Amino acid sequence: MIDLYTWATPNGRKVSILLEELGVPYTVHPINIGAGDQHAPDFLEISPNNKIPAIVDHETGLKLMESGAIMIYLAEKYRQFLPETLLERAKVMEWLMWQMGGLGPNAGQGHHFLHFNPGVSEYAEERFAAEVQRLYGVLDRQLEGQDYICGTYSIADMACWPWVARHEWHRVDLKDFPNVQRWYQALNARDAVQRGYHVPT
Repeated sequence: MIDLYTWATPNGRKVSILLEELGVPYTVHPINIGAGDQHAPDFLEISPNNKIPAIVDHETGLKLMESGAIMIYLAEKYRQFLPETLLERAKVMEWLMWQMGGLGPNAGQGHHFLHFNPGVSEYAEERFAAEVQRLYGVLDRQLEGQDYICGTYSIADMACWPWVARHEWHRVDLKDFPNVQRWYQALNARDAVQRGYHVPT
């Protein structure tokens, strides 16, 4: 059994979507980051960085934080959604890292300045709006001629999709990125993606 400590954010949803796609049993422990639950001492023992998501795998005894590390661990453990061949695996890891180092952090700043605090800093709004637009363009080019980011459905898709699900917060019109729009709609139609997106309820 896996305990998932999470909240309704793109990073949290990455892991719950993967767990739903894997079809493995897990127990959800909501960590209300707006109320400061992430600073509780018992959560700190699981996630030393006070961030969600985090898991405890009772089968192995592993406590693990950081969404990307959790996704790799689960994909490797259950041998799904991460190719075993060297070159295919490297491409999935490349795009997972792209999400973690590019799309996620910049879209997160976009949330802060464009959605929650508009008018506070014109410079920040322009900077992050432009960078998020650029990143959507990168993703659109990668999806040209293929259904999924790395050709087959993988943890790279599951990592990126919850961020794109907030495209309105980024002031992005998906019609400007037709390949992203097609991909987004295809994943949106998956039952496991819908279930994972609404964790915790």
